[in-house]
Amino acid sequence: MTPTSLSALRNLGPKSEAMLAAIDIRTPAQLAARGALLAFIALKQSGQPVSLNMLWAMEGALSDRDWREVVRDDKLRLLTELEAHGVNI
Repeated sequence: MTPTSLSALRNLGPKSEAMLAAIDIRTPAQLAARGALLAFIALKQSGQPVSLNMLWAMEGALSDRDWREVVRDDKLRLLTELEAHGVNI
């Protein structure tokens, strides 16, 4: 069964759901359409107090992996993409 709320996804809870709603992401489909990286950038640009843990959590939510697995497997790629978008961490 496909989750219909963001907090039903792995790694995301009510606080993450509220932060994402502030940038008009309210469903798993909307998060998937934007992607974790661009959603993270939008959160930062909106002034939300986000850390890289939110990026790891969203990437894990979209791939149904624990955020710690994302850090281990995808950290360099995601940090490189952030840098390419001119995002300071």
